[in-house]
Amino acid sequence: MAAKTAPTVKICGLQSVEVLKSIVHLPIDHIGFVFAPSKRQVTPEKAGELIAFLKSEEKNGIAIPLTVGVFVNPTEEQLKQVLAVAPLDVVQLHSQETPEFCRFVREHFQVKVFKSVSISKSDHKVPSLDEVSAQLDPYKGTVDAVLLDTFDPVYGGGSGKTFAWDCIPVYQEWARFAGVQLLVAGGLQPDNVNELVTAYQPDGVDVSSGVETEGVKDIAKITAFVERVTQK
Repeated sequence: MAAKTAPTVKICGLQSVEVLKSIVHLPIDHIGFVFAPSKRQVTPEKAGELIAFLKSEEKNGIAIPLTVGVFVNPTEEQLKQVLAVAPLDVVQLHSQETPEFCRFVREHFQVKVFKSVSISKSDHKVPSLDEVSAQLDPYKGTVDAVLLDTFDPVYGGGSGKTFAWDCIPVYQEWARFAGVQLLVAGGLQPDNVNELVTAYQPDGVDVSSGVETEGVKDIAKITAFVERVTQK
């Protein structure tokens, strides 16, 4: 039997070149920059600076992570302005974006598209596969990954709180049929991510506030998080 592959790791909400310099050697698959309103929001120019640093590391022979821009209901013009300055690999859409818009972004800007699905922290009812299919079938062929995140009434996601993980297998089943990746966010941190990975084996995990201390990215926590995801 082939060994199971560790989930991909996405560290989101990066704002500092100094932090990137400290973690670029780690096996991180995606680095996220937040363009939506948030205390972690960056300007296109700052994201461009961070991406330029990664590209310089790539020229030195270092394998660099893919770059992800996090947006909430962006316009075509906003995406055009950001991508002109910050050449992202992935656009992550974090609100009510339609399948048609996702397809447009993917094809017009030639990027991968991650689409978030908000899970209510208070709703402990596990949806049926039919319910998930009704929700997500329109996105088949328009996105590369679905990201489960805890619903936040202000920003849609990024609440730093967990949701009831027992709904994950239904979304995993849909994702396998649809041929897309299933990523999990929402309240992950070094102390609970191995529990999630062991129990549910998602295709990827996404963390932001869970690797911060007083709102600042903590190198020790990032390192511990990555180690606990990738450990055998």
